[in-house]
Amino acid sequence: MAENDQALAGMKVAVLATDGVNEAEIVEPMSALKQAGADVSVIAPHDGEIVSMMQFDQKQPIPVDRVLNEVDSDEYDALLLPGGGLNADKLRVEPKAQQFVQEFDAREKPMAVICHAPWLLVSAGIVKNRRLTSFHTIQDDIRNAGGEWVDQEVATDKNWVTSRKPDDIPAFNQAMIELFMKGKSPSAE
Repeated sequence: MAENDQALAGMKVAVLATDGVNEAEIVEPMSALKQAGADVSVIAPHDGEIVSMMQFDQKQPIPVDRVLNEVDSDEYDALLLPGGGLNADKLRVEPKAQQFVQEFDAREKPMAVICHAPWLLVSAGIVKNRRLTSFHTIQDDIRNAGGEWVDQEVATDKNWVTSRKPDDIPAFNQAMIELFMKGKSPSAE
């Protein structure tokens, strides 16, 4: 990703996740964002660390930078929602998490969402008339919420980029950085 080195310098990116987050879907996109110069903060419903997973196995702990109830969406320029079924299922019922994504979307800030993470968008009530992809098992939830589900590596719709699964991370990272570059505010430069 040498062509993107420092392309996101000064951009503040929130990474909203909790226990059960898919290890690859948080670690690899965060690494790509940092390599592109973004200031990345992991935000979770609790402090300390969140447990990452790969399938059913616990993996590396991910340090939490900020607690969800203590942050304001205005502090960030872009949002990454990593997947993992447990992570997404826990976040989707958190009113503050729903509010956080609603505020990002209302302000048309760029959001990168992968795998099961669109569940939070569904529960936040913001997928109607949007085109997105996800892990195949939640396509009915997206359709039932009024979204158009597509089966492709990456789907971009306005301020969103979505992706299906860990195998799609290289394409997801590239599309995420491109979208975030478009959303980079002049104050971040």
